Amino acid sequence: MIDIHCHLLPGLDDGAVDLAMSLRMARALIDDGVEAVVCTPHILPGLYHNRGAQIEGAVARLRSRLADHGLRLELYSGADAHITVDFVAKLASKEITTLADSRYVLIELPQHVEPRIIKQFFFQLRTAGYIPILSHPERMPWIASQYRTIEKLVASGVWLQLTAGSLLGDFGRDAKYWAERILDDGIAHVIATDAHNDGRRSPNLRMGYDAAAKRIGDAEAEKLVKSRPDAILCNEAPASWPLPSCRTTTVGYRNA
Repeated sequence: MIDIHCHLLPGLDDGAVDLAMSLRMARALIDDGVEAVVCTPHILPGLYHNRGAQIEGAVARLRSRLADHGLRLELYSGADAHITVDFVAKLASKEITTLADSRYVLIELPQHVEPRIIKQFFFQLRTAGYIPILSHPERMPWIASQYRTIEKLVASGVWLQLTAGSLLGDFGRDAKYWAERILDDGIAHVIATDAHNDGRRSPNLRMGYDAAAKRIGDAEAEKLVKSRPDAILCNEAPASWPLPSCRTTTVGYRNA
């Protein structure tokens, strides 16, 4: 399996606090069956001032420490990028890091901003040749009133990343309901851990896969944790991995 959203790097954000925790998380990931991880610290002006070169350096150092401890886990650079001014320009200059230096970029929306307000933002990203991946939409407080907008974003080419813990109920009843709804409606592209530590927010991709497989079958669940994440690492075109036929909605997703 491949985890495209993990706060594994020590000391860069609210994820692993030190190298010891990073190593414990890495062991947990390996034990869970994860073979590769995209390290995605927050890029959030005013709080986490991470930049592309800084993240790449941190990944290289952690990769070396993993080798020292005999831990076989492939690491890639990435970011959990919050919306900022001149976002596209910062992507082009690599100040904001895409996932594994691909065209795929992980986006975290503000909790209080409804997605319909930022349709232009996603349009600009797509026009510039990037594929936005919306991080954990099921956990957004506005999803109940704006679910149709989420569907339209997917139809426009935005990918959705569910958090494994949401399917397990770790983020409450509402997040679990919407994660399952997104799965059932056939508009989830990827499941990731969004792991932050080795405690309450520890890696749990296998359990997320199992929960998804019970609803949509092993073949579709495998695409969420392996095939599409691998396509991201390989920078493949989104059309190579279309979504399944929609079961309960009317928007066509085959070309998303």
